[in-house]
Amino acid sequence: MLELNGRAVVDYYIADVNTWDYPDFCDAYIADAVWDDTGEPLTDEESEQLNETYADVIGEMAYESLI
Repeated sequence: MLELNGRAVVDYYIADVNTWDYPDFCDAYIADAVWDDTGEPLTDEESEQLNETYADVIGEMAYESLI
């Protein structure tokens, strides 16, 4: 589960997963996500912070989305 500022983030969507970018998936990022407790979407700033926080696992999540 992803967390940001102590709050759970769910229903995230990984964008720009390109097979030609394997195994790095450097273009992949979390495009959409919502807060688990409220169901509200993250703001652009929160999404950017989420991508920076989880940069190391986004590639793994991109790979898993293909298998």
